[in-house]
Amino acid sequence: MTDILKNLNIKSDIGVAAAREAKRIAEKHGKEFLNCDDLVAITGLGKNNVRQLMNSIDFPTIEVGNRKVVSVIAFAMWSLAQNQD
Repeated sequence: MTDILKNLNIKSDIGVAAAREAKRIAEKHGKEFLNCDDLVAITGLGKNNVRQLMNSIDFPTIEVGNRKVVSVIAFAMWSLAQNQD
């Protein structure tokens, strides 16, 4: 199999895993977007570390008014991508 096909298979596997994980998180927390407190509960990180993460350029937040949130699917994809490195 060529490198391109291997890369596509890996990305496809990550997408399927991210979709499953996003569904699990969304059902558990009853929401499609996560705020700082939700991420503290999910990751076990402290509030200051989560705030720092949410302000980093690589983390997929969106701004709603003056609040930052992350979609469940974007969080799941980001999380899985971090584990690939």
